[in-house]
Amino acid sequence: MAAAREELQKDLEEVKELLTKATRKRLRDVLMTEKQKLELEIKNQPPPKPKDVAEEEKSSLGGYTVKINNYGWDQSDKFIKIYISLNGVQKLPAENVQVNFTERSFDLLVKNLNGKNYTMTFNNLLKPISVEGSSRKIKTDTVLVMCRKKREEKWECLTQVEKESKEKEKAAYDTSDPSEGLMNLLKKMYAEGDDEMKRTINKAWVESREKQSKGDIPMDI
Repeated sequence: MAAAREELQKDLEEVKELLTKATRKRLRDVLMTEKQKLELEIKNQPPPKPKDVAEEEKSSLGGYTVKINNYGWDQSDKFIKIYISLNGVQKLPAENVQVNFTERSFDLLVKNLNGKNYTMTFNNLLKPISVEGSSRKIKTDTVLVMCRKKREEKWECLTQVEKESKEKEKAAYDTSDPSEGLMNLLKKMYAEGDDEMKRTINKAWVESREKQSKGDIPMDI
């Protein structure tokens, strides 16, 4: 739910920015309609839960299993380092903190910490890691997962999904041409909109084409 709310907020900010650049009345009407629609969707979203973890559920290990969402990460030439804060983890027996590595993923399981179990899973890592060279360290209130890089190169993010998401956003919106940004947003609105929205966009498109053919506007929208 939090991710959906965040995406809606990003769309709203993009629409607001494009509104400041749009000059044609029909186009501004389309953007205003989308702005109102997004504001209503955001208003109807449930508020985010004030938790450091996403959810808790019963586990066969006893107690609850908590899925860890909060972490920090860093990298050196040889390692990707993921830092997970867990109060008192240094007091557990070493065997209660387990990490299983594959070439493109790892799973962390911390058992029976203050009556709860904690898990974290990273799938589809950006680049391959060395299973044999990877490990975990237990520090005061922190678990450090160290993924040994197979190649000593900089990672721009942790997972392939993050990379693809950034590339899609850049392709859709990161443009120095305001008219291109408007076109990308209109295409997105048309693809996702209802029949009324599609009719409105089609009408704006036809009118802009007619005016362009008469030399009224220099920009193709």
